[in-house]
Amino acid sequence: MPVPKRKTGRAKQNMRRSHHALSAPALIECPDCGEKTIRHRVCPKCGHYRERLRINLKED
Repeated sequence: MPVPKRKTGRAKQNMRRSHHALSAPALIECPDCGEKTIRHRVCPKCGHYRERLRINLKED
């Protein structure tokens, strides 16, 4: 098996890891209720997706 000849330095290691950061999810406003939701998902507050009711949620 191939083995590295030298230890990878901290600078090189951190340059490689520079793309490993997590990004925040893209949020949009629900056109029905105005709640912030993740794109392409049913709104957890009102149950609408693409301006249609997909899930009937019971209101307390």
